Amino acid sequence: MDFGVVLQTNPPAQRTVALARMAEEYGFSHAWTFDSHLLWQEPYVIHSAILAQTDRIKVGPYVTNPATRDWTVTASTFATLNEMYGNRTVCGIGRGDSAVRTLNGKPVSVREMRESIHVIRELANCREVEHNGATLRFPWARSSELEVWVAGYGPLALKAAGEVGDGFILQCADVDITRWMIDTVKTNADNAGRDPESLEFCVSGPMYVGEDWEHMREQCRWFGGMVGNHVADIVEKYGDSGSIPTALSDYIKGRQGYDYNEHGRAGNSHTDFVPDEIVDRFCVLGTADQHIEKLTELRDAGCTQFAGYLQHDNKEETLRQYGEHVIPGVAEQVTATA
Repeated sequence: MDFGVVLQTNPPAQRTVALARMAEEYGFSHAWTFDSHLLWQEPYVIHSAILAQTDRIKVGPYVTNPATRDWTVTASTFATLNEMYGNRTVCGIGRGDSAVRTLNGKPVSVREMRESIHVIRELANCREVEHNGATLRFPWARSSELEVWVAGYGPLALKAAGEVGDGFILQCADVDITRWMIDTVKTNADNAGRDPESLEFCVSGPMYVGEDWEHMREQCRWFGGMVGNHVADIVEKYGDSGSIPTALSDYIKGRQGYDYNEHGRAGNSHTDFVPDEIVDRFCVLGTADQHIEKLTELRDAGCTQFAGYLQHDNKEETLRQYGEHVIPGVAEQVTATA
């Protein structure tokens, strides 16, 4: 199982770059960033700096969307980074949340997201594509390779992930929900004639290594509020039963609204409706041994990468604990002699 870290691009940008460098030093394979241009600094500029100052780690948005960014510009950005730094990018994409809602917009349809995936992937893989009545190709792209991983919760998004995604992103580290979501995506892939095992399955949630559960929960409760935004959209469209696990739909019944000015921020003022049980289930908290135990369960449920959010007050120590204890503890044990 691979390990990623999810960072906000808060100023100063060099702080984000330093955390990505530290993540690489401790064995993380991916450094992901939020993509919401009003709330935080431009991620792709920072991605370039991360790639320039590291050797192996891959970067990508967690996640971008087809509404606020022109699809061909997004493809050009990835292809340029790949040509410069040797194919170390991944495109995480969804229908849109904070980036569009802060502009009083709405998430795009799953159909439009699927169309954007095709255009972005073809162009960023040095192939031509039909778009807006023209045949397009980057004449300067020679070696770029890009995978596109689809984020979502609802039935149509899970169908799209299985049918057209190179990977699936689930922003929720609950073991039972993970198993249900991955199985659903695999079924959709199989129904489309694809090999379900060829997809990547990236599961994410805040990771906090510590022993003070009350403090850890308050530092990570924001995540339940963020997930609730997406779940509320699904419940509004499909109702609160059948389309998603009840563990997702039940807890948002106390949701009263959301302030995107505090999006993804520890201690925000609008997540009191998120109970401790949900924080514990959706996040990965506790001692290093407790992290190893839960991550092993996620791996066994089909997770191929765990991407941990670091929006809390224990960033460096959590990275150190992962590098020295958690990642080795989850890895397959290999002996020098037998």
